Amino acid sequence: MAAGVAVALAAVLAAAPGSAAADPTAPPTAGVEVEIPGPEHGTLAGSGHTHVPPGGRNQPASRLTATEAVADGEVAKVIDNGPIADRLDIVVVGDGYTVAELPRFHADAQRKWAELTAVEPYTTYRNLFNVWTVDAVSNQSGISGDPSPGTLRDTALGSYFWCDGIERLLCVDQDKVDGYVAKAPEADLVLVLANSTKYGGAGYNEPSKTLGYEGISTASAGNEKSGQVAIHETGHSLGKLADEYFYPDYPGYERYVGPEPADSNITTLTADDMADRGTKWHRWLGEQSPDGGAVGAYEGGGYYVTGLRRPTENSMMRSLGKPFNLPGVEAMIAGFYREARIASPVTPTDRTLRRGDTAKALVPRLTGADGRQLTIRWYLDGREMKSLAGRTDVRVSDPALRLLDLRTHTLSLTAEDRTPSVRDRAIARTMRTTVSWMVRL
Repeated sequence: MAAGVAVALAAVLAAAPGSAAADPTAPPTAGVEVEIPGPEHGTLAGSGHTHVPPGGRNQPASRLTATEAVADGEVAKVIDNGPIADRLDIVVVGDGYTVAELPRFHADAQRKWAELTAVEPYTTYRNLFNVWTVDAVSNQSGISGDPSPGTLRDTALGSYFWCDGIERLLCVDQDKVDGYVAKAPEADLVLVLANSTKYGGAGYNEPSKTLGYEGISTASAGNEKSGQVAIHETGHSLGKLADEYFYPDYPGYERYVGPEPADSNITTLTADDMADRGTKWHRWLGEQSPDGGAVGAYEGGGYYVTGLRRPTENSMMRSLGKPFNLPGVEAMIAGFYREARIASPVTPTDRTLRRGDTAKALVPRLTGADGRQLTIRWYLDGREMKSLAGRTDVRVSDPALRLLDLRTHTLSLTAEDRTPSVRDRAIARTMRTTVSWMVRL
């Protein structure tokens, strides 16, 4: 076993609540649980979890000059796909950038967004997201722990490598992060970019108790592999997926003997058991997966060599640079729809529309390679107006409505996602949005 993995595993106490590695008999552990990225020159996406202090390496916030103070905390909406209430809002905050380096931070944020949306299902659903940047001005350029453990830098978020003695583990001061995230209008997911080319990152995958966002991923802005770490972490925070990697030759992880995990992508069951019981990823068994091979029940996962199985040989939840497998894609889409709605009223819904008015909604376009789009249907008093299908706006006077009386009617648009990437009917039911207006001649 690589030395880096051995050091990281020595710090593993438990995985997230509800996962296979959790020990309900263990006493509470102080600190914040984070996932440790896998070694830079290996393939593992992670090296388990550890608990770290919630604070960073800095002393209290440094004093800024007048020029720096003006720039500090400035918010920009760099990707605008619609109202914050109906989109999944990602907030990107940089650390270790001086006021003169803020343009570089903005470029780094755009580049990481491009890396994220190069991976499915982000590619197809990129228009469900808004992306915000919040400028955090640091007094010094760079990050503590780079290049050596003794390197200390005065930065806005107190980011540092060598967290918990692990070189690639990049931790932050959560209170300082929240102070900047709170400046954005909305946050569903947070990405902290460190001004460094050193490989590293961390996954803070517990929902924020104060601001409500799903989690924090940290990554080195100048290291491409660190971006893959951040994408893997969203598998936990958005997809609620378990890790699919495991640890050969590490005591205590030879065989899992606990109950069936709650996580959707690891199981104690065989493929035949899943098919017979209609559980876990049974709908995908035998299908060819984007990460290679057929979906089945592969031995090893949730850190254990045996006793737990994963859907495919080598997905994003096991190895960096791999795509999500089919069950993982479905879980990620479910995560998107927990935060996003696919129809937003452009025309206000709080007044009755009359002749000359138009009922209009914003429906995002999908950007997948297959060209598939959302299904849009219109209804008048619950009766479908098939001739209006696919439109995002309808005039009250449109002949198709046949409004020949002076009564008030209900006009509705329903947008629905019928992607073949979702087979679970419970998830599919969340992928529909209806907007209604009262109309009258």
